[in-house]
Amino acid sequence: MTNGRLAIAQVAPLHESVPPKLYGGTERVVSYLTEELVTLGHDVTLFATGDSSTSAHLVAVRPGALRLSGTSDPIAPHVLLLERVAARAASFDVIHFHCDYMHYPLSRRLVTPTVTTLHGRLDIPDLVPLYREFSDMPLVSISDAQREPLPWACWIGTVHHGLPLNVGTFRDQPGQYLAVLGRISPEKGVDRAIEIARRFGMKLKIAAKVDQSDQSYFDEVIRPLLDGPGVEFVGEIGEQDKDQFLGEAYALLFPIDWPEPFGLVMIEAMARGAPVIAFRRGSVPEVIDDGVTGYTVDSIEEAVHALERLRDLSRQKCRLRFEERFTSRRMAVKYLDVYRRVADFSPGPSMPCERASNS
Repeated sequence: MTNGRLAIAQVAPLHESVPPKLYGGTERVVSYLTEELVTLGHDVTLFATGDSSTSAHLVAVRPGALRLSGTSDPIAPHVLLLERVAARAASFDVIHFHCDYMHYPLSRRLVTPTVTTLHGRLDIPDLVPLYREFSDMPLVSISDAQREPLPWACWIGTVHHGLPLNVGTFRDQPGQYLAVLGRISPEKGVDRAIEIARRFGMKLKIAAKVDQSDQSYFDEVIRPLLDGPGVEFVGEIGEQDKDQFLGEAYALLFPIDWPEPFGLVMIEAMARGAPVIAFRRGSVPEVIDDGVTGYTVDSIEEAVHALERLRDLSRQKCRLRFEERFTSRRMAVKYLDVYRRVADFSPGPSMPCERASNS
């Protein structure tokens, strides 16, 4: 650390480029954070795929993203990723991992401080013994709700995701369709979104990817619902198309049926002035300001009623609340505080973890 300038490693998963060419929430957040840290004057090295684009120093672990270029073994490139990080570890003040838990045995043995942001769901039984063993690993949650299954883990802070101020075009007039953006899977509630739109009497556009693991669900459950009137399946879209898709929507529907760790698309909609109707699960109550940026609901009936009340909301206030709470600059400043606190402690009992009182 020189005059407050940190040497920071950002370690991204290799499934997508940084930023992603199409769908990919984690890698997009890593990109926004990396670029903001560089803008703030820090020396940042990004470990990612070779098709990534960044103003930081790029260490390319493999030429292309795993999902788009294909691989017979997704674990092997990530083992190589860890070796690349370990070989350069001494040159950093802090190493920030975004690839779950694979690096924990390595991090425990490094002299360089590390911190891990967890981007996925944590209500998985096999994670309990893992985090009991690695209770010395400093962790960052992306919502307070995400922590609930593991309240006794070594949480250093919660940092909500953020987007650059110029990420989207604000539109002050609502469009004539409802939007769903993300991926097709049972927990995303696309079937609910179709039912909500039809009851409300407004066209629904669905821009979503279909993973191979969800293809049968799409074919058997969702595809038959697309045959009726008022529903358009757009497919997977990239960042350039996302701006118009969200900005020209009347509202974003987010009828999830799982403990969503954050839900990046909610703030992507807000940034463009589009309010959000979301089911009250996981992080949703932390992200949506009820009656300002949208409404949180518990049923299809409540969602339809909430859509009827959207005329009372200001799209400009949606944008302003995004600027107040969810910018990439705000995210980066919060992470810098985490980095400096972690750098002051060695892993172990001295780490200032925010553990639950009944841990």
